[in-house]
Amino acid sequence: MMPDLGKYAFAVLNSYGVTVVLLLAIVAISVRRARKVKSALDEIEDRRGN
Repeated sequence: MMPDLGKYAFAVLNSYGVTVVLLLAIVAISVRRARKVKSALDEIEDRRGN
């Protein structure tokens, strides 16, 4: 049930594709950064506890 995009199909589908890739990249970067920060905080807590 895809609408007829006519001569703009290539541009519209490419825009959707780029958007999905960028959103996935943002999520991946955010998850990686959160893990790194959590690891650093855990290390600080461990040093503080000793």
